[in-house]
Amino acid sequence: MKYLVNGGVLAAVTGAFMICAAGNAFADPKDYRFEAVQAHVAAASDTVVSVRLIHIPDNKPVPDAVIFSSKMEMPMPGMAPMVTKVAAIKPVKPGEYPFQTDLSAGGGWTLSLSAKVQGESGTIAGSVPFMAMK
Repeated sequence: MKYLVNGGVLAAVTGAFMICAAGNAFADPKDYRFEAVQAHVAAASDTVVSVRLIHIPDNKPVPDAVIFSSKMEMPMPGMAPMVTKVAAIKPVKPGEYPFQTDLSAGGGWTLSLSAKVQGESGTIAGSVPFMAMK
């Protein structure tokens, strides 16, 4: 028995499949960015800095990302950067990721991070500048 398929039906089924497949495609890690909740913070040994992970296409914060590989550094011209401790703390607001760090030395600091977002295959990496004010 042979099945005949109308060309219009075949095109419609193929188009529907392509739309469904595109809807399930993985986004590129470049579709995300980290940003400071507040870029100017107090210089102290227990400063809290917070970041948001933003999904660029809709400009919305991403809640429930897994943040890892955090590192806080102060760039030093002509020398290796000064590194300080940094630890994730419990978020208070969805989509914001706070860290406690030692920013006793006032000046410019950079928090480097990596993240995984549910449903995405790639790792998101970025850095966020902070200014510790005395």
